[in-house]
Formats: sequence, structure tokens, C-alpha cells
Amino acid sequence: MAIGKQERKSSEGISCRVKYLKPEAKQKSSSMPRFCFLGQREVKHQVTRKHAQNKCPEVMQQLLKDGFHRDVLIKVNLGIFDEGIRSCTVATKVHLPKGLYVDPYELISLQKYNLTEALVISDNIDLEVPEYLATDISVLVYMKPDPECQSCFKALLPLHCRYHRPTKDDGRIFIVLKSPEILINCQKSFLSVDCLKETEIEVPCTQKSINMCYWDSLKLKTVKKLKLQIPVGFNHHLPLVCTGTLITTILCSSLILSSLCKHGHFFFVQGSL
Repeated sequence: MAIGKQERKSSEGISCRVKYLKPEAKQKSSSMPRFCFLGQREVKHQVTRKHAQNKCPEVMQQLLKDGFHRDVLIKVNLGIFDEGIRSCTVATKVHLPKGLYVDPYELISLQKYNLTEALVISDNIDLEVPEYLATDISVLVYMKPDPECQSCFKALLPLHCRYHRPTKDDGRIFIVLKSPEILINCQKSFLSVDCLKETEIEVPCTQKSINMCYWDSLKLKTVKKLKLQIPVGFNHHLPLVCTGTLITTILCSSLILSSLCKHGHFFFVQGSL
């Protein structure tokens, strides 16, 4: 049986080799398969790109504490074993959904003790509004070198959960915290070009400085999203809660007024015209 070979290029630049039969052999081998393979150059390019991506920085997020007031620990491993990397400034841009917020007054207090250096990018943060009336928030956190790892930087950001609408069947909801954006500012280039995004970001050089610097945004390894569980009330408990709150308010107000009338001393001062 005579078999010939023909090589052609697909529209994607992939080299495909198709086995075909001469006319006299078509009937005998009508079910013969076709073979297509990636060209050596394309395979080499994909392997190189995947290998470079595996060398990019890795980010880890961890939730601390329980309840409505949490701390999120953010740690990035640049994977560069060079002492000069410590001279770089690393920051993380955290995007908070409307179910979470940071307290600007708390951040100011933490900055005084050099615990957390952060800038709230969003304006007019209302600490009292519930989740369905709030907006997303972006926070820029300046990271510190990790003494336990030469190429690692870390930061701690306190988070607070907003109140949500009551639910019908389940007494909890979940909020997804996406992977943060990592920014780096170095006098010397340490990272591979494959790990840098094309655009630079202009943000303050430090938390205490008003000068602006251009930061490189890093490409990261795949990071799992962080999921927070928040307890919420039930719809069918609403009448009971409202009734109990109203009765408690009336009883406490009556007790205060009764105590004032019984033990209080009132003086009436007549004003002169």
C-alpha cells in the first residue's frame, strides 16, 4: 500500500502533517487517522512561557480572627535570592468588595506604632452604612521585609464586615476577597520581564510622602480566592426582634425617668427679662 506525506501550515502557525492515500488505496484504508502535531518552535515557546510564569512571585493570603472584625495577612515571595532585593519598596493594592471596609481612624492609630502603613484610595468611607448601600474600596498597603524569608515581604490589614440583609433559609453568607495586586519599586531590575505587566502605576512613594513614583505591577502565580463567612439574621425573626427591641427601649426609658423623679433634685431658675 502506497502512502504519501504532505506538510501544511494551519492558520495558527501550527505545523500539521496529514497522512493521505493514493487513489488506489483509499477504499482499503478509509478509516485511517490523521496526525497533527505542534511545531518544535511553538512547543519550545509554550514551554518557555510556562517555565517563566512558574518563576513569577507567589502571593499568600491568610485570615486571622473570627467574627465581624478580621485581619488579613498578605505575604509575597519574590523568589529572588539577592540581598539587594531588600532595598526595594513593595506594596500591595487590595480591592475590597462592598461587604468589607477598613477604618481610616484605626489605620492612623496603627501607623503611629509602625504596625501597618496603608493609604485608603477611595474617598468618603461611611463606616455605618450596610452592605447594600456601600461601595467598593481600594487600599494601598506598604509591605515590610519578612525576617524569616530573604525574598519575602508581608503586611497585615485589619478588615471589618458590614451588616447584610437578613436571609430566608441560611444564616450565613460568603464574601470573596480576590487576589491583591503587587507593586514593586526598585532602583535595579531584579525580576524577569515575563513577570512584569506592560503598564506602570503612579502612586505615592511611601505612606508618609506626597511624592509620586512609578511602580511596576507584577504578574503572579495563580492564587486562590479568599472566602469569608459572615453570619446574618433570618427574615422570619424580624417581627420578634423589632418587638423585643421596642419593649426593651420602653422599659429602660421608664426606669430612668422613674429614678430621676424619685431621687433627682430639680431647681427651677426664673430668668430675668
